Amino acid sequence: MGLDDRVRQNREDYVQSGQQPVPSELSGVTKEKVAETLALIDRATPEMIDVVYALLDDRYQNLFSRAPATARFRDGATVAHIATHVGILQRNAGRLDREGRDYWLKPLWEIGAVEKVYFDPKTKSFVPGHPVAKSPNNAYRLSARFAAILAMKTGREDALRDWISDDQTRIRLSLQAKMAKKAASRVGSRHKSLIEDCVSIFATHFLPNYRVLYVDDSDGDRIAEKESQILAAVGIELGIADAMPDVLLCDEASKSLWVIEAVTSDGEVDLHKVEQLTALAKRSGYESISFTTAYPTWRVAAARQGKYKNIALGTYIWIAEDPSKHLELHSN
Repeated sequence: MGLDDRVRQNREDYVQSGQQPVPSELSGVTKEKVAETLALIDRATPEMIDVVYALLDDRYQNLFSRAPATARFRDGATVAHIATHVGILQRNAGRLDREGRDYWLKPLWEIGAVEKVYFDPKTKSFVPGHPVAKSPNNAYRLSARFAAILAMKTGREDALRDWISDDQTRIRLSLQAKMAKKAASRVGSRHKSLIEDCVSIFATHFLPNYRVLYVDDSDGDRIAEKESQILAAVGIELGIADAMPDVLLCDEASKSLWVIEAVTSDGEVDLHKVEQLTALAKRSGYESISFTTAYPTWRVAAARQGKYKNIALGTYIWIAEDPSKHLELHSN
């Protein structure tokens, strides 16, 4: 059962048993209090209110399949988990658009109200930060201090005013960054290493006339300011609705783009991604665009494609452990 169907079934089960799909109070906080609090810090959009309310959920099960039975939704939720909680569980509609996370999630973690966490399947626990970029185990939760402010009966405005001050925000984000760095040293990043191999080995050997425009190997801003300037210089503007490749390269002489997706857990070049990025190329005035899905090993490639078979025809595969081959996919 897929995530959306699972959450929808949970909602129906609550209704049939006479319970509210989402209680009027979670972790001792009502949605009205969430809205009042976010209004004080200029974050009171309907989406952000519902996101914060979702991350207060101490009743609903945690949606990581390997999480302990005692784990709750508030302990850590992915973008997809949050989108289904808001869209299906709370609103009885479809999940929120994942690409909209820059509008309904990023403004909250930029001020430290929401913090990044990673579900470590080995220890079955959440650790700070996103040590593995683009991992399906990357999640979010409310910071303990912000959750405590939401639950305050009196003095909430004064506490919030102090919490949101520039000095306190800098301290809070600095501490979160230190904890994330510590977690990264324990967990490591196979995805980031594979991206580095794609740039330093694959692109150097197979795409000598192309230059790297953009690399997405972290979970920070989708596009750094320097990368935005590089993209703009060659006529490309990546918007929030555009698919974000791991690596984007350009051959200006032939007006060609090349996309690389590095896969350690998911994210192959599928038909949807081809269509999205082909539209980007045409919109930007490029004559062609090509695609490579990179895997660290043949074993990972076989496991993924044996199950999903989702790589688009006419695109390429590169295996880091067998780096001299670049294979194009055709149908019989």
